[in-house]
Amino acid sequence: MFEPIKKNWRVLLLVAVVLGSSVALFAPQFAPETAAGTAGDATQGATNLQYGLDLAGGTRVRAPLLGYTATDVAFDGTRPTQVASDVAAELPNVSARDVNAVVADDTTSATGTPTGAVDVTDPAVDEAQFRAAMDASGYAYDSIRSGVTDETRGVAEEVIRGKINEAGLSGGSVQQVQSITGEYFLLVEVPGEGREDVIELLEERGTVQIAIAYPDPEASDGTAVEENVLIQDDFENIGTASQRERGSGAYVPVSVVNEAPAGEQSPAARFQSAAVERGVASATGGATCNYDMSADALAENSDPCLLLMVNGEVVNAFGMVDDLAASMARGSWAESGNFRLTTTNFSDAQTISINLRAGALPAELDIGGQGTSSTISASQGANFRFYSAITGLLAVFAVAGMVFVRYREPRVALPMILTALAEVYALLGFAALVGYPLELAVIAGFIAVVGTGVDDLVIIADEVMSEGEVNSRTVFDSRFRRAFWVIGAAAATTIVAMSPLMVLSLGDLSGFAIFTILGVLVGVLITRPAYGDILRRLLTIR
Repeated sequence: MFEPIKKNWRVLLLVAVVLGSSVALFAPQFAPETAAGTAGDATQGATNLQYGLDLAGGTRVRAPLLGYTATDVAFDGTRPTQVASDVAAELPNVSARDVNAVVADDTTSATGTPTGAVDVTDPAVDEAQFRAAMDASGYAYDSIRSGVTDETRGVAEEVIRGKINEAGLSGGSVQQVQSITGEYFLLVEVPGEGREDVIELLEERGTVQIAIAYPDPEASDGTAVEENVLIQDDFENIGTASQRERGSGAYVPVSVVNEAPAGEQSPAARFQSAAVERGVASATGGATCNYDMSADALAENSDPCLLLMVNGEVVNAFGMVDDLAASMARGSWAESGNFRLTTTNFSDAQTISINLRAGALPAELDIGGQGTSSTISASQGANFRFYSAITGLLAVFAVAGMVFVRYREPRVALPMILTALAEVYALLGFAALVGYPLELAVIAGFIAVVGTGVDDLVIIADEVMSEGEVNSRTVFDSRFRRAFWVIGAAAATTIVAMSPLMVLSLGDLSGFAIFTILGVLVGVLITRPAYGDILRRLLTIR
C-alpha cells in the first residue's frame, strides 16, 4: 500500500505544494485585511494577491527626517533623559520632547564613560543654535551633522507604519533606505492613493494635546494659555471617530491614564486639578466656552475653554457639561478618566484618532526639500499588470517552444514545462500567503525563475539521455545524481550572488532577489527532484 507513495513522494510533495498555493491564492481566509479587520478586495482582484505601487497605482514618497545630531557626546554618567533636558533648556521655545539622547553600547569617551548621541528635531532650530546649546550645556561632543539618530528614525518608521494602518491604506509600506553618500531616507509607498492625501498624512507630525485658555487681564489679547495639560502619551483606550448623536460635529472617545509612580499625580488627576483651578469645572457646573478661532483668543466675557490642539494649532475649543464638571469638582472623575475629544467636523476627528493611535512623529519629514514623491495612476498600474502578464506568458511560450524544438519528445518536454509553471505557481502562493505585494521587480524575478528553472531541467534531461536509452532505474539514478550536483552548485552560486541584494536597502531590487532565491530553493528542494521522478517513470524500461 505504501510502496507507491514511497517511490513517488517527491511528485506527491509537488502536488501538495500546488494545492497549498491554490488555497493561499483563492481561499477567502487568506484575503488581505483592511484596517477594520475584514477581508478586503481593493488591491487583489479575483485572487488574494496584493499588488504594489507599480501594478496598482499609488504614491511613493522618499524623504529624510529634519534635525541635527551631535555625535560621540560624553554623558559622563548623566542619564540620557537629563542630558536631553539640559540641552533643551539651552534652546529657546524648545521642549524636551524635541530633544532625544541615546547611549551608544560600544563607544566610550576619553575618561572611560559611555558616549552617545543627541539630536534635536524642532524645525525652528538651525545648526548654529544647536551647536551653541551643546556648548552651553557642558557636554563634550565630536561633531554636529544633519539628520537624526538611528533610534529616532526607527520610531518615525513605526509611527508612519501605524498611521498608514490606522488610516486603512491597504498595502502601504515604509522602510529606511540609505543613499550612496550615506544619507538616510524614509521610503513610503501607498498603493491606490493620490499624492495629496499621502503627503497630507505624512506632513503632520500628529502631536495632539489639550490646553486651557483662561482670561488674563495682563495678556495683550486678554487670554492666557496653559499648554500641555494633557499630552499625547496621557491618552489610552482611544476609540474611533464618530459623528455626534445630535447636532453637528464629531468626537473621539478616549481614556486618560489614571496611574502614576508613587508620589506623583496621574495624568487624569493632573488634568482634573487644572480644570478645577482654571475654572473650567466647578461644583456649580461647567464652563461655557466662547472662543474666537480667527483671533486665537477668548471672546469677550467668555468662560475658560479647553483647547484641542493638533501640531500646535487649535482645531476646536469647548467648555464642559455640568455632570462632568461636578465629578471633577468632587475629585471622582480621575478614577475612570473617560473623556470625549470633540471636533467641529468628522475629518478632524478621524485625524485625531489616527494620530493618537499611531503616535506622534519624532521629527518632520523634509518632503518639500530633499524629499521626492511620485504618483502612478490606477489606469497606468492596470496597464503594467496587463503587460506583465503578457510578458510572462510570452516567456513561457518561448521557453516551451525551444524545449520542444530541442527534444521533439513530448514525454520529456511537456513535464518540463508543467514543472516550471508549478514552480512559479508556488511562488505566487507564497506571495499571497505572506501578503507580499507584487511589483515589476518581483515579476522580473518570476521570469528569471522560469529561465533558470528550465535551464536546470534541460541539464537533467541532457544528462539522463546523453548516453542513449536508459536501461534501468539504477542507470537513471546515477545519471540524475550527476546532473543534480551541477544544479546544486549553480543554485548555491545564485543564492550567494543574490543575497546582498536581498539584505541591502536597495528598494525594488530586494523583491527581485527574494523571489529569485525562493525560486531557486523551491526548484532544488521540490520541483527538480519531482521532475526526476517523472522522467524516470517515463524513460526507464525496467
